Amino acid sequence: MSVTSVDPRADTPVDINTVKDICSTLGVTIRDGEQDEYRRLLAVFHESAEEMMAMPDYIPPVDLQRFPRENVYYPEEKHNDHRAWAWRCSIQDKSDKSKLGLLAGKTVALKDVISVKDVPMLMGTEFVKGLIPSADATVTTRILEAGGHITGKAVCENLCHSGTSHSAATGPVENPFARGYSSGGSSSGSGALVALGEVDMSIGTDQGGSVRIPACNCGLVGLKPTFGLIPYTSCGSMEPTVDHLGPMTHTVWDNALLLEAIAGNDNIDDRSFGAPLPAAVPKYSKTLANLSRPKDLSGMKIGIISEALAIPVMDPRVRATFLHAAEQLKVLGATVSEVSIPFHLKGPMVWTGLSKTAEYVTKTSGAPGRRGHAMLELSGLIHDMEQENWDKAYVSTKNIYLNGAYAAKNFPHLLAKCTNLSRQLRDAYDAALAEYDVLITPTLPYIATSHSKTDDTPLPKIAKQVGLTSATCGFNLTGHPALTLPIGKLEIQEGPLKGSGVKLPVGLQIVGKWFAEETVFRVALFARAPEEFLELAMTGSGPACQTHSLKVLNPTAQKHPRAAAEYEVEEDEKLAEQATLPLAYLPLKWRVEESET
Repeated sequence: MSVTSVDPRADTPVDINTVKDICSTLGVTIRDGEQDEYRRLLAVFHESAEEMMAMPDYIPPVDLQRFPRENVYYPEEKHNDHRAWAWRCSIQDKSDKSKLGLLAGKTVALKDVISVKDVPMLMGTEFVKGLIPSADATVTTRILEAGGHITGKAVCENLCHSGTSHSAATGPVENPFARGYSSGGSSSGSGALVALGEVDMSIGTDQGGSVRIPACNCGLVGLKPTFGLIPYTSCGSMEPTVDHLGPMTHTVWDNALLLEAIAGNDNIDDRSFGAPLPAAVPKYSKTLANLSRPKDLSGMKIGIISEALAIPVMDPRVRATFLHAAEQLKVLGATVSEVSIPFHLKGPMVWTGLSKTAEYVTKTSGAPGRRGHAMLELSGLIHDMEQENWDKAYVSTKNIYLNGAYAAKNFPHLLAKCTNLSRQLRDAYDAALAEYDVLITPTLPYIATSHSKTDDTPLPKIAKQVGLTSATCGFNLTGHPALTLPIGKLEIQEGPLKGSGVKLPVGLQIVGKWFAEETVFRVALFARAPEEFLELAMTGSGPACQTHSLKVLNPTAQKHPRAAAEYEVEEDEKLAEQATLPLAYLPLKWRVEESET
């Protein structure tokens, strides 16, 4: 133990009653003869703490001459009709250093929990206000150094506490395919902006699926990489052990390119200490470009997690579309079979126990004591919470506080237990991945839902998200890389567009071994023809894209055993054909008729 002195100043505010009050909080007593000695020790600590809090905070320097903040403004509604932009700006390298960078010429949006110095951060909430970061996140700097042009901050859901896109204080973010429906959360704006063509690529954060959910709902490629591969420095944290940053793009190629530009240990954030240094990060895009047989998955073993298909909220049309897609991986040469991982079904429960208790501790005790850069200005806004903050909080935020406070009193060891159970879950996935190159699941159990009403009470708002993260949140606990890509679209069956014929995307999730993003990209690249999925059934602003419809004339592929067992063959065909399938998902031996629409 380090003690700077045992002789406090005479004017110290710490007295015997201070010690007694603390003991009362702890539920303990100190012998009368020792109380004054502990008072002196506490008083010395008080003096040190007081002196440190009076010191200027350390603010990492930002090169504003090379990367000036230009045209920073809050967008008017007429230029933001999907409500996906939180803030607009123009930041790019004014030197010649990045002209040949990986991201040269690419426009990028950052989720509005990623720090950009001098650009306000709304975090989708009115729970806290007035935050203007004083530093750039590591990922912000790396995008700029790679030649990327940051054109704004993308709306995120209220403090990242919603998997659907209705909770932001600035209003619901509209799905690019269907107004009135979710674009997914919590990186809702990040998904919508890429899908609308307003930026080339975006960065989201993912603590339970918040990159993969909006990527799936918006028909994009979204990657939650291996834990720590992208440093989380100066990004708003939900809970450090599940925090991930991830790229969201139209194509697998762009996803690999963006990851390559931003990955690698920054020697600041302790989440990233297990990752390679930037110079040693694999050249993901070059690896894809150099593949000699780009239509061959021979030798690849792919495991379907059986339990992922058995959850109660699974839409049978999503299951059938997923199984149909899995069959096409066989056509490309892969060996595809089911693997049972029973503990997969416990993942959401473990994630809930860990995330709610840990986030409550973070929010009520200030920034956690970890190696990295603490966002002190954000911590100061969140803690101490007052009634005004509470009144502005979203339902999920209030639920976290209530659950966390309850657990602290009634289940004080829950966080520790969930930490160990997370390791059990990781071991279960690792055991399966010792046999398979990748595992696959449906990304989400159902297509995007309609927005809840503004005046809905808590339960209807939460009901829109029941079971949504069943297949995603477990991999935040275990840290495995998990990528979603679109495999088709299904007709809306609820909400205002029920019966309209409008379709929304379905996604397939690919999970790999730790730091095996190259393998994940390889499977994703061959499983999808990105050019064939740039179909945006938009009702508002954004580019009009050429689309294609594919008519299957002679399907001869065998049905998946599970599909055959659960449905009559005719019904399975009917369900699968409701999905608009990307070209690469049709077996090469099928005859297809392609027509421009």
